Amino acid sequence: MSDSAYGSLYVVATPIGNLDDLSPRAARLLGEAAVIAAEDTRHSARLLRHLGLERPMLSLHEHNEAARVAQLAERLVAGDDVVLISDAGTPLICDPGFVLVRELRHAGHRIVPVPGPCALVAGLCAAGLPTDRFTFIGFLPAKSAARRSRLEGLAARDETLVCYESPHRIRDTLDDIVSVLGERRVVLARELTKTFETFLDGSAAALLARMQEDPDQARGEFVVMIAGAPPKEEHEQTTLEADQLLAAALAEGVGVKQAAALAARLLGGTKKSWYARAQTLKDGG
Repeated sequence: MSDSAYGSLYVVATPIGNLDDLSPRAARLLGEAAVIAAEDTRHSARLLRHLGLERPMLSLHEHNEAARVAQLAERLVAGDDVVLISDAGTPLICDPGFVLVRELRHAGHRIVPVPGPCALVAGLCAAGLPTDRFTFIGFLPAKSAARRSRLEGLAARDETLVCYESPHRIRDTLDDIVSVLGERRVVLARELTKTFETFLDGSAAALLARMQEDPDQARGEFVVMIAGAPPKEEHEQTTLEADQLLAAALAEGVGVKQAAALAARLLGGTKKSWYARAQTLKDGG
């Protein structure tokens, strides 16, 4: 596979669901590899069986990656070609491999990308959201407070935001998107390339309601795509409407705290920021 005296590390993308998406080049490299470094060898063994292949494999995951560097470097120096794969999709994209690739490249070894399936690209190309600029943020934090803080830090970005989410956290994440970002358009790509592939499109609140009606829509792995912040003039209009809402609530005798909670629920953002705005309006600002 490699013309040099040393072997090469091939970073090979594998299917995210539909096994027919494996490229002929990727299949050939898997069949010729001296060793395959896989995130989960048991999972990857199923792919090899589907291809009718039997190749030596070793595990490479977040807990042993640093320890594998020297071992795989020795294989490359010996002239062996190594293939790196993850459980699904393109290695290093929210998967192990970064440490290995960095250290081998620093040592002068040849790293060869073998393009193929990637969930974030597959989701984006069919979502109908702008793709000229986007920010991929991997997985959001597991805890709500940290997740909301991350979203608040991204709230002003005007490009499409993309993240991955698991089925047991998707509802909580949508709830936090409602609280922080409000009525932005959200597209969920679920179970990409698999039998029950689904795209759900609407506000985060509407998607939450859809999952309440049909719990099956909360199953599977998700690519979450969020529209960027609206243009400044739209933001200014929203601010005017928010002030009118807060002023009306205060005029009806609603407390500052309750008015802030109402604005956060209807318009997004944090209760803390709305509380400060409501207090300013109450004080005659």
